[in-house]
Amino acid sequence: MTERKPLGASWESWVEARIRVAQDQGAFDNLPGAGKPLTDLGQEHDPLWWVKQLIKREQISMLPPALELRRKIEKELATIETLPDETAVRRRISALNAEIAKVNATVLEGPPTQLGVLDADQVVARWRSRATDRGA
Repeated sequence: MTERKPLGASWESWVEARIRVAQDQGAFDNLPGAGKPLTDLGQEHDPLWWVKQLIKREQISMLPPALELRRKIEKELATIETLPDETAVRRRISALNAEIAKVNATVLEGPPTQLGVLDADQVVARWRSRATDRGA
C-alpha cells in the first residue's frame, strides 16, 4: 500500500522527502536517457506532437488505400528480386494480385487505384534476368 501524507505536513515537503528517499535508494540511477540532451528542446510547441510521435513509432500510414497499395507493390517488387526460387516469386505475385483485385473491388475513398494485376510471367522474366546478373 502506498504511504499517505501525514496530517500537518505540506504536500511540497512530503513529496520532496519521498524523492530524497528514492534518490538514496537509487531509484533514479541508470535511467534510460540519463546524461543525454532532451529531444525537441528549443523547438516550437506543437499541440499534435504526441500524434506525430505515435505515427512514427507505430509506423502508421496515413495514405489513402490506393497509394498505400502502390507503396506496398514497390516494396514487394524490390523484395521479389532477392527471392531464391521461381516458386517463391510466383507465390508472392499471386498474393499481390489478390490484394490488388481486393482493393480495386472494395476501396471507395481516396483516388482510384488504376492498377491492374501483375503479369506473373513478366515479373518472373525480370527476376530471372536480375538473378543471372547477380550470378545466381
